[in-house]
Amino acid sequence: MVKEKPQVNTIIINKVARYNYTIENTYEAGMVLQGWEVKAARAKKVQLTDGYVLIRSGELYIIGSHFAPLQTASTHLVPEIGRIRKLLLHKDEIRRLIGRVAQKGYTLVPLNLHWKCGKIKCDLGLAKGKNVHDKRQSIKEREYNRDLQRVRKFFNNR
Repeated sequence: MVKEKPQVNTIIINKVARYNYTIENTYEAGMVLQGWEVKAARAKKVQLTDGYVLIRSGELYIIGSHFAPLQTASTHLVPEIGRIRKLLLHKDEIRRLIGRVAQKGYTLVPLNLHWKCGKIKCDLGLAKGKNVHDKRQSIKEREYNRDLQRVRKFFNNR
């Protein structure tokens, strides 16, 4: 029997992370969420641009992510918009990440949120900050590729 790959539906992508950091490795982590947060994610009312991952006492926490509460989903409770959310990884992966983050210049940033097998997962990137000239270089490459696509489209339509 051949196992089918689970379908992955993207909720949100943190584009700022790939611009500000060079991503070396990615890890997929589960998230501990409350019900109203899941409903907000389903409605795509999530923001990761200011988020970062903190390692405290051998556990991973995401700080600075923003889940906007829906009016219909949070009628009987007061939602904490900027609360700290726990991330779920295997212990050996956490130990490996602790060693890598302890090195100078490395950090963990959330890259995206997605659905996988009915659960919300967060892709984490082991990242190193880019210098200003690296950012300029990535802008030049992006503009060059965009212009190249325009030229190809023009000649393919002729």
